[in-house]
Amino acid sequence: MSIRAERSEPFRAMAFGARADRLAAQGCDVIKLCLGEPDFGAPRAVRRAMAGLMDGRALPYTATFGIPRLREAISGFYRDRHGLDVDPHRICVTCGGSEGLLLATALTVDPGDKVLVADPSYPCNRELVRTFGGTVVDVPTNAGTRYHLDLDGVRRHWDDAVAAVMITSPSNPTGTCIPFDTMDAVCGYAREHGAWRIVDETYLDLADVDAMGRPVVRSVLACDPDAITVNSFSKYFGMTGWRLGWLVLPERLLEAADNLAMNYLLCAPTPVQYAALECFTPESYAECDARRREFLARRAVVTEGLDRIGLPLEVRPTGAFYAYFDISSTGMDSWTFCERLLEEYHVALTPGRDFAVATADTHVRLSYAASRDALNEGLRRIGRFCDDVRTSRPA
Repeated sequence: MSIRAERSEPFRAMAFGARADRLAAQGCDVIKLCLGEPDFGAPRAVRRAMAGLMDGRALPYTATFGIPRLREAISGFYRDRHGLDVDPHRICVTCGGSEGLLLATALTVDPGDKVLVADPSYPCNRELVRTFGGTVVDVPTNAGTRYHLDLDGVRRHWDDAVAAVMITSPSNPTGTCIPFDTMDAVCGYAREHGAWRIVDETYLDLADVDAMGRPVVRSVLACDPDAITVNSFSKYFGMTGWRLGWLVLPERLLEAADNLAMNYLLCAPTPVQYAALECFTPESYAECDARRREFLARRAVVTEGLDRIGLPLEVRPTGAFYAYFDISSTGMDSWTFCERLLEEYHVALTPGRDFAVATADTHVRLSYAASRDALNEGLRRIGRFCDDVRTSRPA
C-alpha cells in the first residue's frame, strides 16, 4: 500500500451517512442531516431527456472537455444569470465538482508547495493537496470573518512556498459567503505574489438574492477572470449522483488540463452531458429557483430550531444549505456528540473534525438539504438529546 493510501483520511460526512444507513437497514427510523444532498432529484426536463437517451443508441466517448453544446450552454448560464462573458473554450466539463477539484489541484500543486485554506473548509481539498505532495496551511477564521479567509490572515500565513489559495464560497461547512471585496483582496494578493486562485462555486446559485431576484453573491470571475473556478450540477440542479460539473480555466492551463483530464477520466458520462442541456431552459430554471426558495424556508426551520434548543448559530448561512454550530455547552466533543446522537436518537450530523482544526471538537455541521418534516423531527430529537444530557450532568 502506498504511503498516500495509508495516510488518507475518510470524508466523515459520508462515513456517518453509511452508519446511518446501517441503522436504517436494521429498522431504525433515522433522520439523515449529515450529507449535502438535495432531496429533489434532477429537474423534470433532465429526467425526461435521460429517459429518451436510453433507447439503444450509441453513446460514444465525447471530447475530454465535453460536448460543445454543453460548454456553450454553461457559458450562456454565466452570461444570463451572472452577467459574465466566459468563453466556452475555457470551460471543461468534469465528472462532478470532485473531478474539477482534482484537476485544479493537479494543475497547480507540486511536491513542497503550500496551499492556504480557511479553517474550517471542505475536507476533500486537504486530501487532494496532500495527494500531489503539497502542504495544507489552515488559516484560522472566526465568526467575524464569516469563517472565510481574509487579507490579514492570508498575509500572516504567506511565504514563498505558497502556490495557491483555495476558497469555497458559499462555504461547506458553514453555509456562509465571503464578502466580494474580501475575495477581491485575497485573490489580488495571491495574484500579485504569483499564486493560483482556486475558487469552488458549487453552491453559488443557491445563495440569497435581492429584491430584484439577483444573486447577492458574485462569482470570483467578476474580479479575477483568470481564477480557476469549480462548479457542479449537484446542488442547484439537484444532480448529485449524475456526477457532472465543470471548470473555468485560464488560457494557459487549457492544454495541460486537456492532457490530464484525458488520462484521469477520459470524459464525463456521455448521456448525462446531453441530458444536462435541459438544465438551461426557462422550465428548469423556474423549478430550481423554487427549490432555492424552499431551502430558505428550511433554513428558517433550522435557525429557529437551534435557537430554541440553546445551540444558536454564531453566523447565519446565506448560501449553502448548512448550519455549523457550537455544541461545547453540552460538555461533549463533537465526535462524541454526533456518535451518541446517532446511536441513541437516530439523527446523523457531521462532527467538526471533518472540516476544521480550531473548531474540530466544538462544532458540528447540519445539512438542511432534507425535507422540512425531517428537519423538524431531527431538531425535536436533538432538543431531547441536549435536554437529557444537560439534566444528567452533575451540578
